[in-house]
Amino acid sequence: MRSRNGNHSFTRRFCSIILLTSLTSLALNASEYLISYKYIVKNATLYNEALDISKSMSKCMGIPQQSIILPSSNKKNLKKIIKENREIFIDYISQIGLNIKNKQISTNNQIDTISILTFKTSCFKVDFNDNFVKISYLK
Repeated sequence: MRSRNGNHSFTRRFCSIILLTSLTSLALNASEYLISYKYIVKNATLYNEALDISKSMSKCMGIPQQSIILPSSNKKNLKKIIKENREIFIDYISQIGLNIKNKQISTNNQIDTISILTFKTSCFKVDFNDNFVKISYLK
C-alpha cells in the first residue's frame, strides 16, 4: 500500500520478504545427485548396463541447464523413478552427451565388435514434488 508520503516502502519490503522466503524454501527442497551410466554391447548383444546414482556429499558447482520432468506418484527414491522412466531418462542424458567407443577384435578369422556408451559422472539438481520430479543438469 502507498503511505501518506507516497512511498511504497512497506509494500516493497513485504513483497521482498515473501519472495526471499519462497526462494529459500525452493532451494532447500532441491537435492543434488551424482549420476553416471555405462552401456556395453558385444556382437550386437547387450553385455552390461550400469546406472549409478548417489546423493552428493558436497555442494555441486554449476548452473542448471536442461531439465526433464518425470512422473513420480509421490515417491522419493530417485533410482526407482528413473528405472520406471528409463527410456526417457536415457534419451535425456544422450542429448547432454554420451561418449561412444567402438572396438573390433579379429582372432582366428572371427570378428568381435564391442561398443561402449558412457555418460561420465555428472551432478544433477533434483526437485521432488507430489506428482513429478524435476531433474536439472548442472554445468
